Amino acid sequence: MRRGEWLETMPGRRVTAAEDTGEAIDRWLRETAGMPDKLLARLRREGGIQWRGDRLRLALFPPREWGIEPVWHELEVLHEDDFCLVVHKPAGMAVHPDGSGNGVTLDHAVAAHYAASGENCAVRHIHRLDKETTGPVLYAKNEFAQAVLDEAMRAKAISRRYAAIVQGEVPRSLAVIDLPIGRDRHHASRRRVSPGGQHAITRIVGSEVWKGASLVKIELETGRTHQIRVHLSHVGHPLYGDALYGGPMAPEVHGNHSLLRQALHGEFLRFAHPWSGEELEIADPWPEDMLLLRNALSGRIR
Repeated sequence: MRRGEWLETMPGRRVTAAEDTGEAIDRWLRETAGMPDKLLARLRREGGIQWRGDRLRLALFPPREWGIEPVWHELEVLHEDDFCLVVHKPAGMAVHPDGSGNGVTLDHAVAAHYAASGENCAVRHIHRLDKETTGPVLYAKNEFAQAVLDEAMRAKAISRRYAAIVQGEVPRSLAVIDLPIGRDRHHASRRRVSPGGQHAITRIVGSEVWKGASLVKIELETGRTHQIRVHLSHVGHPLYGDALYGGPMAPEVHGNHSLLRQALHGEFLRFAHPWSGEELEIADPWPEDMLLLRNALSGRIR
């Protein structure tokens, strides 16, 4: 239970029955709570660990600067608790500033959300999405959560599933694309499959095939820049709306193009809660432009 800057918890007999309570607390924090040694040492040094009878108090929620200027923008919160926040990233919005000083980013909007909620915590995104890709983005709300979630990302323990609408009829046999990705020396913004590039694996875990187009469900084992877009284009199935990688323009619906970006959306995010360990699966419903494109290509709209 959170009480202001402190988290109160009851670690049980493993600590209460120990001869050396301090050593038992440290062991419990490392082995059961997954607290990194660096954070544990700092809490000890700053008096951020207190033992009261059978209760352990941890100073996990000290006030912190947001680290970025709050700028109001409508924000769809998919999940929030004391440790983490998951929000929907709309198309056309970058996750973080690129140095140009132009445009409101998701980080700006999250800072404004914290400010409006009275939360004094740093804005810490755990992963990113391309500017034109929609889907859920995970934020850590304190140093402990960031350390645990960053390690989960490194260990590939955070699962993200994407939906992509692509050109051509994807064969059922296409289940794994294991091809290295590097920079395209002829185009600063592009990536390409390159023998000297970084290891990259894309898994196709489901598909729906229409006439001349397909919907594919994708999970990533690696998180290279533009990975889904590069891999699918390389095997002959570029994403609709993805002009950078040779994708076709979306068809018109009622006189307007149904989609003006690459047809890629993060459908859900699955991760273990950094404190409780509970597995959370946060869904993000398809945006309207993806729904319109699917309906147009699958024949649901004539």
